[in-house]
Amino acid sequence: MEEPGLPSVSEVLDRLREHANPVNVAGMARFGIAGAGTLGVPMPVTRGIARALGKARRADPEGAHALAAALWSSGVHEARILATLVDVPGLVTRDQARAWAADLDSWDVCDQLCSNLLASTPFAIELVGEWTCAEPEFVKRAGFVVICALTVHDKTAADDVFVRFLPLIEREAADERNFVKKAVNWALRQIGKRDRYLHAAAVAVALRLRDSGSRAARWVASDALRELSDERIVARIRA
Repeated sequence: MEEPGLPSVSEVLDRLREHANPVNVAGMARFGIAGAGTLGVPMPVTRGIARALGKARRADPEGAHALAAALWSSGVHEARILATLVDVPGLVTRDQARAWAADLDSWDVCDQLCSNLLASTPFAIELVGEWTCAEPEFVKRAGFVVICALTVHDKTAADDVFVRFLPLIEREAADERNFVKKAVNWALRQIGKRDRYLHAAAVAVALRLRDSGSRAARWVASDALRELSDERIVARIRA
């Protein structure tokens, strides 16, 4: 029996719209998530749709890549998140990554894009170098979220890879913008939780930032030091 193929973009959008919830949209807005194009579909539902497409996606990666592009182009908030789950990292190009990053207008889509897709591309480290010094708020955030995703998902990367990210964190810690500042802090904490060596290196950066003249940098430092000095985290790293 022939397996069903990938649905059309209109069919997928219809599935998302079946779960639209205006109450959720209002709640998401309170957390700084853009309301334009947002349906209020719960994240478990979006992930469920992605899982249902899994077999067809594996059978037709080119088709999945095309479907992801169409979902992203729709401008629908949840469709863009779904696109990050459906697309195939090996088929993503640098131009596509840059174009999608330029479209970002919400922290949650930014984080899903980086974690689900871009951190698994062969040029993820290049994006870190390019985006962490970018001016647009969500592009810059994306650079630091890719760091966070790499610390979790790239189990084979040497410590030197992450040590090279620490000067980027130290350089940009003074950015006062909320979504950048929080991503810089997140990246510092994630690096520091990876192993003993990186823990010591991250703490050293945080101590320098704590004594800086920047209010944002001091916040990044104090919040990171609070987590990195937690006894449970220190015990896990030592173990």
